[in-house]
Amino acid sequence: MAITTVLFDLDGTLLPMDQELFIKTYLQRLGGYLANYGYEPKPFLDGLWKSIGAMMKNTSSKTNEVVFWESFCAIFGEKAREDEPLFDAFYRTDFQKVQEVCGFDPLAAVAVNRAKELGFRVVLATNPVFPAVATQSRIRWAGVDPADFEWITTYENSISAKPNPIYYNRLLEQLGLTAEECLMVGNDVEDDMIVRTLGMETFLLTNWLINEKNADTSVYPQGGYEELLAFLERVKS
Repeated sequence: MAITTVLFDLDGTLLPMDQELFIKTYLQRLGGYLANYGYEPKPFLDGLWKSIGAMMKNTSSKTNEVVFWESFCAIFGEKAREDEPLFDAFYRTDFQKVQEVCGFDPLAAVAVNRAKELGFRVVLATNPVFPAVATQSRIRWAGVDPADFEWITTYENSISAKPNPIYYNRLLEQLGLTAEECLMVGNDVEDDMIVRTLGMETFLLTNWLINEKNADTSVYPQGGYEELLAFLERVKS
């Protein structure tokens, strides 16, 4: 079956980053921001991690947004849901400073645009543990317009998370696609290349490679953006 759709990962793929530094900086800023509204930083971050973990383990039909807030309110009380606008305000203000610890590669936008020019449907398949407002910001940091994507996975519209196949199967269902029609482009061997087990084609972007289990990567087409662009041409021909 011909490939019709390219799924792009975001963090470490379109948006270059040291993931540990990004997470550390993001959490420090979020904790500091919400400390102004009565949240003690350590209990808040402990509770946040538990709620993120609940999304990562979500196998229900509930969206990750619902699962996050159920978990968060179980820890901090039902009134905590009233603080959702504070999170939204953070992502529109202080979160923007986290861009300072991210890199930039102009070829990210080139790859997305070339995939569209070749006639592929283009989807942003990032781990859906952030709300749309934060995800759209990170897309812009990468020099890409969120409007370039037919679909963007966020915690509002997704269930489960990478590398759980439930996340990918839900996405395929939403797009009306089979796995065999898709090419997944990502930098994380475990989170992104897992789609091979579903029948997807893959391209492992090695610029910011994550391979925590030291898996054999020789089975994947791989390389930097130049190699990815050439691979897209071959797939379409």
